Amino acid sequence: MQSARTEDRKKDTREKIQLGGLVVKAGLREMNKAVLLGWLGELAERLKADPAEWARLEAIGKRGFEDGRQEDDALDRTGSTDAGGGDRNERD
Repeated sequence: MQSARTEDRKKDTREKIQLGGLVVKAGLREMNKAVLLGWLGELAERLKADPAEWARLEAIGKRGFEDGRQEDDALDRTGSTDAGGGDRNERD
């Protein structure tokens, strides 16, 4: 039986991997890491002050996930393999 600490570390690692996947999905893989971190920090501050912008970006993100699901479904129907090798059951 694994300790609670080990389970917490696994959960944290999985979350970090998922967040990295979001960066890739957004097309930001090649962005300078310092710029990306600064941009995300600035965005977080701006979103705290603007709930309408938060809602707008959330809607865009949900559409992006839905588009990805539709692409995955189309690949499944054609029998093509997923070049990324990722687990399609894990989305967010």
